[in-house]
Amino acid sequence: MKWMRFRIRTNEESEDIIVSCLEDIGLEGAQIEDNAPLSASDKEQMFIDAPELEPDEKDTGIEVGTAFLSFFVEIDDEDMLTVQIPDDEGQYTSLKMTPDEMKKAIKDKLDELKQFSDIGDCSISVDVTEDIDWINNWKQYFHKFYIDDILVIPTWESTEDEDVDKASMVLHIDPGTAFGTGMHETTQLCIRMLRKYMTPGAQVLDVGTGSGVLSILSLMFGAGHCVGTDLDKCAVPAVADNMEKNGITDDKFDMMIGNIIDDKEIRDKVGYDKYDIVVANILAGVLVPLTPVVVDHLKSGGIYITSGIIDSREDEVKKAHTDAGLEVLEIHHQGDWVSITSRKN
Repeated sequence: MKWMRFRIRTNEESEDIIVSCLEDIGLEGAQIEDNAPLSASDKEQMFIDAPELEPDEKDTGIEVGTAFLSFFVEIDDEDMLTVQIPDDEGQYTSLKMTPDEMKKAIKDKLDELKQFSDIGDCSISVDVTEDIDWINNWKQYFHKFYIDDILVIPTWESTEDEDVDKASMVLHIDPGTAFGTGMHETTQLCIRMLRKYMTPGAQVLDVGTGSGVLSILSLMFGAGHCVGTDLDKCAVPAVADNMEKNGITDDKFDMMIGNIIDDKEIRDKVGYDKYDIVVANILAGVLVPLTPVVVDHLKSGGIYITSGIIDSREDEVKKAHTDAGLEVLEIHHQGDWVSITSRKN
């Protein structure tokens, strides 16, 4: 399988807004290369003192603060690219483009952003890569780290005695071709809320499961059963592998591929009025139409945890919660991201 990579040069401050903006033309998820200095927290999480990883403008010729965003789109046998374009109601339309058409669509969106924000020169380079290149090469940058007292460790690293002493639980993770390592602020916000509101034997629905991080931790926190939904079929083997690596049996988790917002068959399979907790770590543009749908799947008194919300869209997502009749319980911020947790009364 071949993928076309569109690599955009920007600045560190503009990473999130560009990723969010390009969602409108079907580009989901990005490989981010920062040229920002490592913080003390970064170094502690990486468990190394690595001056060789510090950006050096003299050596690289790249200004500190520069960032590169890479988006990958699968190439079919006719050298066409297919993306899923979301509308305002959260529905998706499949659209085929040539590489040149995709590059122009990206440029047009970036030109719109440039009118009100300094996003750098935003030059775009295009190349083709095989699965092996970007599935495995990034692993050199993903090392074990902590979310509070939870140790998250990639499957290719070993657990040391000091880790066991420090951690209350250990999550083994290999994202494969799915999204999610637990490092992103939005995931960490969800994890803390899951831990707070989990009850023994709870039924959990994880919308946008990705690599299964939130479902696995829900079960480790005491959930009785989890159901995951995702649009990407790559999530199926990724979640299965991660469940096995964490000792979770098949009867504890069900995976479904489809759009819960507009696919009644998926909604019927998921089930109504049955979940103690629904968690959705998805961008705001999907959370808004998802929220009134989720209400039908929650039990009375059920908890709805959302994240993936950029600061500027907090009010919009909060309104979606209240418009759906949910009671907002907590709002938390981490970096530029927001988590909103509410309850069905």
